[in-house]
Amino acid sequence: MTVYLPIMLNCSDKHCVVVGGGKVAERKTLGLLEAGAAVTIISPALTPRLAELSDNASVVWLNRNYAPGDARGAFLVYAATDDPAVNEEVAREADSLGVPVNVGSHAEAGSFITPGVLRRGRLTVAVSTSGAGPGITAEISKLLEEMLGEEYEVYLDFIYEMRQEIKRQERSPEVRKRLLKRLGTLNVLDEIRGGAFTAWDSEQIKTWIAQHREE
Repeated sequence: MTVYLPIMLNCSDKHCVVVGGGKVAERKTLGLLEAGAAVTIISPALTPRLAELSDNASVVWLNRNYAPGDARGAFLVYAATDDPAVNEEVAREADSLGVPVNVGSHAEAGSFITPGVLRRGRLTVAVSTSGAGPGITAEISKLLEEMLGEEYEVYLDFIYEMRQEIKRQERSPEVRKRLLKRLGTLNVLDEIRGGAFTAWDSEQIKTWIAQHREE
């Protein structure tokens, strides 16, 4: 079994290439766009959704088959055609250029795989079964979706703002560490779930920091 390194990759404005225009290519493209990538699709045909993205200039569409050199200069490449031979050709070229490549028809032929993803604002949870099957991955992702509700988006925004204010207002590393540890004990998540939480204003945050600075 191949052991993959989990990693969160910043694809914002990065040139990413998707070879293929079917349902698999559509899923890969939508994931890249969600991450802010600049996507080029190479395929003689597109799904209706991909055609719509091309029409509104959300992606660049090269209306042709893959050709040698198409992987050059890419940040990531997805080989997502329905022809395994073409996908492996794409993978070989990408590997020769040192470009990370994902192969939809044969995961082991690529250098990375794309996990199932659950997002709740700042929270991102990735699920991979290392080839056991997309259906199992989807089942696990569904369980996590039920466990990690939308309240986590509000909660993590609150925690992020508090951490930023603690770092801004407190110069002492020891005191910052103490405040950040104390922050983790707040019962905010239950308040959000119960509908009793109101976002703190700057004065409330300042008061909380002052009250717990010496504890």
